[in-house]
Amino acid sequence: MTPRQIADAHVAAVCELNPIVATGLGQAVDGLPDLSPAGLAAEAQLQRDTLADLDRALEQDPALAEDPVEARCARLLRERLGAALDLHEAGEGLREVSNLFSPVHQVRQAFTMMPTATVEDWGVLGRRLARVPEAHRGYLASLTEGAARGLFAAPRQVETVIGQLDEWLAGPYYAGVVAAGPAELRTELDAAAAAADDAVAQVRDFLRDTYLRQAQGTPDAVGRDRYARFARSWNGTDLGHGTGLEDAYAWGWAEHLRIREEQRAAAEQVLPGATPMQAMRWLGENGPAVEGVEQVRLRLQQMMDDAIEALDGTHFELAEPIRRVEAMIAPPGSAAAPYYTRPAQDFSRPGRTWLPTLGKDRFPLWDLVSTWYHEGVPGHHLQLAQWAYVSGDLSTYQTSLGSVGANVEGWALYAERLMDELGFLTDPGARLGYLDAQQMRAVRVVVDIGMHLELPIPADADGALAEHRGQRWTPELARAFFGEYCGRDTDFLDSELVRYLGMPGQAISYKLGERAWLQGRAAAQAAHGDAFDLKAWHMAALSQGSLGLDDLADELSRL
Repeated sequence: MTPRQIADAHVAAVCELNPIVATGLGQAVDGLPDLSPAGLAAEAQLQRDTLADLDRALEQDPALAEDPVEARCARLLRERLGAALDLHEAGEGLREVSNLFSPVHQVRQAFTMMPTATVEDWGVLGRRLARVPEAHRGYLASLTEGAARGLFAAPRQVETVIGQLDEWLAGPYYAGVVAAGPAELRTELDAAAAAADDAVAQVRDFLRDTYLRQAQGTPDAVGRDRYARFARSWNGTDLGHGTGLEDAYAWGWAEHLRIREEQRAAAEQVLPGATPMQAMRWLGENGPAVEGVEQVRLRLQQMMDDAIEALDGTHFELAEPIRRVEAMIAPPGSAAAPYYTRPAQDFSRPGRTWLPTLGKDRFPLWDLVSTWYHEGVPGHHLQLAQWAYVSGDLSTYQTSLGSVGANVEGWALYAERLMDELGFLTDPGARLGYLDAQQMRAVRVVVDIGMHLELPIPADADGALAEHRGQRWTPELARAFFGEYCGRDTDFLDSELVRYLGMPGQAISYKLGERAWLQGRAAAQAAHGDAFDLKAWHMAALSQGSLGLDDLADELSRL
């Protein structure tokens, strides 16, 4: 077998163990993963077996290592599975509680990806709903095993998820999922939904009444060793050796200072004499806004449709399936940040952007324009839909399960910058929103590494941090710093801080990934000179599939 064949066999085996992955790929399945310690062990054993298969294949046919496509797949597979095994062996799956990607969030998201056009579709959904209680019991078994080993999530994460589950149960969520189901399945759907909502309540009660008490004293900061493992998982490179993390921290601080100067100039264009924060607050109160949840969804849809029309044929060549993307409203109890879900591999389900409303009915536009270039077009949607389109030329693994956060988030942040370069952000408010998004990602590098490694606050810090120079970062100081330099509202900032503490290393992937994309483009442009074709480079770059930071800039420079 070749590395690509081994990678695709691995995806097929993962789909058997974790049917949510199969749903993401577009398969009509009704199962849920085994979230118990035994299920986690089975996933880890599959990863070891796949690595052994890869070693044997390369030993038996050394020429495979010389094939650039096969070699790239082999490197990705080895790095991704190695990073996953490092986390498993450290017991991280036994304390997986966070406000975005925890197992209960993954189970819920499975239902947002399922088709509901026919009675048969609803039958599949109903059978999956009936399996939610078993899946949640497995999750509780993993948390219980973690507790027995002294492995806990921090109380801040637990309290946040308890609050989210309270919101789900206020619906209740799964009863809402089946509300539009067909009359002939009404009894079965209602019963399954009631059992699923009851299972959510059992998770909430366990976290509130048992786990939270046990977890008291667990620090928010995960420390260098744990952080290095997580950072590798999100970024596809080992930052834990030497001064890699400190170097990234220093670079993030320098980016913060650089972007701050750009923000000051942009604020003058919005409100002469105002600071960036004053200008952003003014935009939130007085700038263009959309009233109504459905109205903002339609506005975001139009924004993506317009971007496709403007960019296709000029800066990208988009296949017809990629031209379809849907704007959606996120379900209640979601984290505050907008997000994207990729299309099915056969495009039977389109790519979708999701806006959490947090109970609001008025939506200022100054900070949504750049965000939807990031989440939709030309950001996540163009990359991940193109991956699905070329998956037959690469492997399903390279275009789905093998995703690296720094590659994906780096492209989306690059996409925001590209739209600025192409003149799509000439409106002063929208451009200040773009710079706010850039600043937020630079601040993320600083506070994520700073909090978890408890590094000293830089000597040239000013504002809210001036009196804390040289002191170690804490969540409270990080929140004050974030609030001083990010124009988003309080609910968003609070949710983001919890996210960074609960998902170590993820927050740095945006700026580190963008840096690799920019380095790769600059090197390719220098190599080609006047013959450099940006549209051709974009399409070649988006057709490579997943790459980690160990490979990304180098591979992009060769295009």
